[in-house]
Amino acid sequence: MKSEDEEVRDFLLQHMELRRYQALSDLDETELTRLLEDAEKQARELLATQGFFNPQLSWQKDPAQGPSPLGQITLTVITGPPARITQVQWQWLGELTQAPTGPRQQTSIQKQWALPPGSTFTQAAWNRAKNNALRQLVAEHYPWGRVADSQAQVDAENNQVVLSVTLDSGPAVRLGDLNITGATKYGALQVARLARLPPDQPYRQSDLLEAQQRLVLSGFYDSVFVSLEPEGNLARPPVNIELKETLRQRWLLGVGVRSDSGPRLSVEHTHHSVPGLNWRAVSRLAIDKDLQTMGLDLLAPPDSSLWRWNTSAQFNRQLRDNDVISSQRWRAGRLQTGPRIDRSYFAQYDMASQQSNALGNLESVSGNFAWTWRGFDSLPFPSRGWGLGLELGSGVSLGAANQPYVRWLAKGLSFWPLGSNSGRLAVRASMGSVISQDTRYLPTTQLFLTGGDNSVRGYALNSIGVDLGDGQIGAGRYLSTGSVEWQRPLRWNGRLTDWETAVFADAGAVANELNLLRAQSSYGLGARWRSPVGPVRMDLAHAQALQKWRLHLSVGFTF
Repeated sequence: MKSEDEEVRDFLLQHMELRRYQALSDLDETELTRLLEDAEKQARELLATQGFFNPQLSWQKDPAQGPSPLGQITLTVITGPPARITQVQWQWLGELTQAPTGPRQQTSIQKQWALPPGSTFTQAAWNRAKNNALRQLVAEHYPWGRVADSQAQVDAENNQVVLSVTLDSGPAVRLGDLNITGATKYGALQVARLARLPPDQPYRQSDLLEAQQRLVLSGFYDSVFVSLEPEGNLARPPVNIELKETLRQRWLLGVGVRSDSGPRLSVEHTHHSVPGLNWRAVSRLAIDKDLQTMGLDLLAPPDSSLWRWNTSAQFNRQLRDNDVISSQRWRAGRLQTGPRIDRSYFAQYDMASQQSNALGNLESVSGNFAWTWRGFDSLPFPSRGWGLGLELGSGVSLGAANQPYVRWLAKGLSFWPLGSNSGRLAVRASMGSVISQDTRYLPTTQLFLTGGDNSVRGYALNSIGVDLGDGQIGAGRYLSTGSVEWQRPLRWNGRLTDWETAVFADAGAVANELNLLRAQSSYGLGARWRSPVGPVRMDLAHAQALQKWRLHLSVGFTF
């Protein structure tokens, strides 16, 4: 098959039925003639779906050579100019035509129509355009909307197409009562509070999706499906919420390897409804050669505004550069989590001791506020959008000196698409400082360190800080980090796979004076896998200051 357009040639080779007969050796001339007549008709129909209504087709039969008794058939295609859209005609039916918001919604659909006059017509693009218009219609107020009629009137002689679309909105919908099934262990009241779908609220598809996501992220349910009841009162349908609850208790045992310290063992126990308290308790224990961590989190059920009481305790012991650092943190407060915004405020007690620090145990108490906003297109596999985070705290050191302080940390992450075949840029940055006359009496957990999988790759976890001499590294009062990463999807046989490549450069600095901030940098390459449990990252990074390579492995997306 020959064609000036390689895409057209590949399209015909993929879809023409004639190719199925090329391996047959018992065809006679009569059967071949019939097949070629059918192939001529099919080729023109296929080309018409691509917008070519006046192609020139030329068939050539070469004499038999080798094992094929009927020889070789060659089709030469000259497509001619593609047909273009000259006009799009709209018609509207249903309550949309009477609603005050109707003109705005009609205008929005027409502005985002994917086949405006002047664009090239193809059957696939025509189908996509109609589906997108319908998707916009049913996203707000009109879930029962449909394409009542659609026509593509083709003027083949002049390669022109006039499109007409009739959309029927059906009735405007307000939500009915909740119909909850599967809520046995944790109760229907908790489901209603998490869903936040009050009766008589105007229908928006995004509200149902966000309710479903809130229920899933709560951790109490293995699967959630939220939908409208299609039978009965279509103007005020009940909202069906079908649940599969998690087990009341769950154990997780993990065996893995940390890129910084080798083999690692972890155990986690979750109790979703502690007897007598009805709070969720999560206990964790993780051990490796350099870092041992133990923690307990207690989380209350949400109130009507999705705020929850929360308490936690965490104990760490870390070996770093022949120095032992022990720390503990106690926290109590309230938090509110959502698909886009998380908020929390809490009181916190910190204690830390460092073997090389003659001051012994360092303690502090503080009041804190944390806020996170996420505007990513999808989680946990974002490809565009950005997020912001802010932590703000104020407290006082305890013990030998009562030194007041203010601590803040700001962070940001942005994904910038570079085109369908070029992937995206991921840009990350963070800045923070501790404002105090003297930070010597503050625990290291209230100061800053950086380095590791999620900050400056190529360096060990928390190995970038203030040089204390004799090879010792201490935490500092100023932090600055940044990263640029090019993520590019991998294709196999023209199709996207679940793998991506990454090329990155990181930098970070910690100091006790702003003018002493000196960035430690690294660069490297990596791979990404969209696994069933979330993104898996594998990075090989070169630390400039150390002139060494380090492998980093991590799972999940967190911001």
